[in-house]
Amino acid sequence: MATSKITPKLAICIRSDDPDLLTPRMIYEILPDKNAAKSSHVRVIDNEGEDYLYPAKFFLFVDFPLTVKRTLRKIPSRPVSTSRLPRV
Repeated sequence: MATSKITPKLAICIRSDDPDLLTPRMIYEILPDKNAAKSSHVRVIDNEGEDYLYPAKFFLFVDFPLTVKRTLRKIPSRPVSTSRLPRV
């Protein structure tokens, strides 16, 4: 039996009721969740790095070209702590 790797989809946040968790104009990973889809929600990796259900209407779903998807996946999802950077 062959296994297939599930690739998360990407979406742009267009609305948020909590800007600490979702930032408008930011790109988010959407994880597969059939039960969430039945209730017009999507499972999103939010700003805290947690997957959580949000209304699908908060997002614009985008099918980026493959080169863009690969580049976005190489970028760390959490900012690097500036406390570990050398002082200038």
